[in-house]
Amino acid sequence: MFDLEYKGGNTVVFSTKKVSLTTDPKLSLVGLKDIKTKDEVELATESRFSVNNPEARIIIDSPGEYEVGDFTIHGVAATRHIDTPEQERLSTMYHVECGDVKVAVLGNIDGKLDDDQLEAIGVVDILIIPVGGGGYTLDATSAAALTRSIEPKVVIPVHYADATLKYEVPQDQLATFVSELGAPVEATAKYKIKSSASLPAVLTVIELTRS
Repeated sequence: MFDLEYKGGNTVVFSTKKVSLTTDPKLSLVGLKDIKTKDEVELATESRFSVNNPEARIIIDSPGEYEVGDFTIHGVAATRHIDTPEQERLSTMYHVECGDVKVAVLGNIDGKLDDDQLEAIGVVDILIIPVGGGGYTLDATSAAALTRSIEPKVVIPVHYADATLKYEVPQDQLATFVSELGAPVEATAKYKIKSSASLPAVLTVIELTRS
């Protein structure tokens, strides 16, 4: 039905036969080339993570309801990890549906989601969540706790230590999150999803090798 590939940072590419969707495509922020999004969907958890390609199929960087290609997208406002609850919510979480599979994409958010936010995210089969910490994203402990509260079948950790990337602050190793969560791990370069029935029966960490 669709494939997932990891490009570094918070950048994950969803691909179907009809359309590609890229989360936070501005990879130049971590020392790589930005994703080319011509005729594709840009899905930014913060506006600064979009490349704003005028030839993109659509640029989504704020809360709302969207339909594009095979994807139904619901954006939910969230507080950034570096902000306080009293400040304007400048991040957007996304609930992305493709067929009968439901994916949640979380950016660099505060780990304390309220009941309304959790309800808006809804049922989640696959959770994409940053885990590197360093005062920039959720750390391993917070990311693991939030994963448990959302109860996905699969969690795909992103934004963790990678010697080839130039993060603004040092990031923790992926192994730290895996140890904190205590779930089995499967590693692959491309995660192919056929349907919700094809997903693991118990919570599983999918380690996507950066491509």
